Formats: sequence, C-alpha cells, structure tokens
Amino acid sequence: MYYVAAALLGLSGLFYSAGRHELGSFGADVCSYGGPFCDSPMIIFTGAALAAAWGMFVSVK
Repeated sequence: MYYVAAALLGLSGLFYSAGRHELGSFGADVCSYGGPFCDSPMIIFTGAALAAAWGMFVSVK
C-alpha cells in the first residue's frame, strides 16, 4: 500500500506542476488528459494520504 501512496504522491506533484504551467509542452499534454486533476491536485494528494494511513493501519509487525 505504501507503493500506491508513493505513486499517488508523485502523480499529485506532476499534476500540481502541470497545473502551474511549470512543465512546458509536457504539462499541456498532461492537463489535456487529466484536466480536473490539474485544477485540483489535492484530490490525488488526499488519496495518497488515505492510502498511506490504510497501509499503516493494516501493516503487520
């Protein structure tokens, strides 16, 4: 689950950068496919936080 949280955190950063026009033409391509996520990357960040919390909850030590 930690891998999923890390992947979602990376995607959140990608969409944040693309939404702020910091990636050039690549950012335009990213936002054309994931427009709502470029407008609000907190959606993906919240999913990453929930995945990390779930991973901590179900981890067996």
